[in-house]
This record gives sequence, C-alpha cells and structure tokens, in this order.
Amino acid sequence: MSYPVGEVAGLAGVTVRTLHHYDEIGLLVPGGRSHAGHRRYSDADLDRLQQILFYRELGFPLDEVAALLDDPEADPRAHLRGQHDLLTARIEKLQKMATAVEHAMEARTMGIRLTPEERFEVFGGKDPEEHAQEAERRWGGTEAYAESRRRTARYGKDDWKRMQAEVASWGGRYDALMASGEPATGEPAMDMAEEHRQHITRWFYACSYDIHRGLGEMYVADERFKEFYDSMRPGLAEHLRDAITANAARHEG
Repeated sequence: MSYPVGEVAGLAGVTVRTLHHYDEIGLLVPGGRSHAGHRRYSDADLDRLQQILFYRELGFPLDEVAALLDDPEADPRAHLRGQHDLLTARIEKLQKMATAVEHAMEARTMGIRLTPEERFEVFGGKDPEEHAQEAERRWGGTEAYAESRRRTARYGKDDWKRMQAEVASWGGRYDALMASGEPATGEPAMDMAEEHRQHITRWFYACSYDIHRGLGEMYVADERFKEFYDSMRPGLAEHLRDAITANAARHEG
C-alpha cells in the first residue's frame, strides 16, 4: 500500500510542509509518485518516519538523524533499543518532576512549607534560576559564561552534591586558616585561593588569574556574594579577595 502526503501528515501529527522539507533534504524521500507526480509513501517510508520522529522528540538535529538512519552498519533493532533506552531515561526524569509537582501542590493545599532542599531536589539541589538573570547581565556575552552554561546543563544531582561538598570542605579549611591567624598574603592563604580558582575552572569555565582577581573584588563589592563568604566566617570575603590578589601576583610574577 501507499499513502498520499496529506494522509501521512495526519497520521504522524506533522505538517505537509515538514514532509516536503524532509523530502527536499533527503531525510525521507517517498518511495513512489502518483501519475500526477504527487508523493506516495510506502509502509517502509512510514517506518522511517517513525524513527525520525522518535529521534526528533529526543532532541537530535536533522543531520544527526540522517547519519544514524543511513548508517549501513546499523541494525534497525539496535535503533529501537537505543531509542527505548533514551525514552525510558526521559520518562524517569519526567516522572520525578511530576512527583515533585504533585508534592508541591499537596504541600500548598495543606499549608505545609517545603524546605529549600525539598523544593529544589528535582533540580539537583540547586534552584536553576538562582542569580541567572544577574549572571547573564554581567557576563552573558562572554565565552566564560557560555562555557559555564554548557557544562552545568549536563550536571545531575550527584554532580551538584560533589561540587557542594568541595565548597563545604574548602570553607571549613579556610575558616581554620583564618582562625590560626594566617595573613591573606601568606603561602597557605594563597594556596587556598589557588584551590578556589581551580575549583571554578574544573566545574564552570577556565578561570584565569585576571578573571579571578575580578571575582575577588566582586565578592567584597556585591552584598550577596559577601554574605555567602562571610557566612563561613566573618571577614572571609575580604581575606579571600586579598589572597586571590596575592596568589595572582605570585603566579603572574
């Protein structure tokens, strides 16, 4: 059997224009034509269209879909297994988000106030919009900002937990360093500042010494950042700023 383009569009839930585009780029070329030259799709064409729509639903760009489907070494069953695995992972993530939404609705109905951890657990313990507009305003046009967005988009809950554990460990050791009376210009403080810079490089973007100096100034000038560092120990923001400056001079000199 063969099917006209309008019927196929209706069956698949896509537009005729989309099917025309797939034909034009060679992604889905119908197997036949009517006497009048109109497109006619075979059952094999419908199978391919189903595969295309699976991959598109999973976010694959058209050129990658074409490469996957036209691979002569590919096993159609392997395609289906791979798509099944990807879809299963997405379903699990959506189910977790649906559960979180239900939890929030139930809590609101009963007047229960969720803890920050409960509210944002589905996002890996981090509010995805926290400081986002401010960060984009300050650094939105920079490569560092773009790199940070690329990296953090891939992080899951375990990644955020590891990163937060590193921050907590660093903060505890910096607190002890200040309690011992170490000056910001001393070797131990500069080593801690260097660890801080490398943490940013490892998790977010390549943090040069020049960028790090700018961050140090911001930690003191911006009340939100100052509050974060001073919550570890009063005066830590300024001490860290001075240690960052000294460390940059040590390495650049």
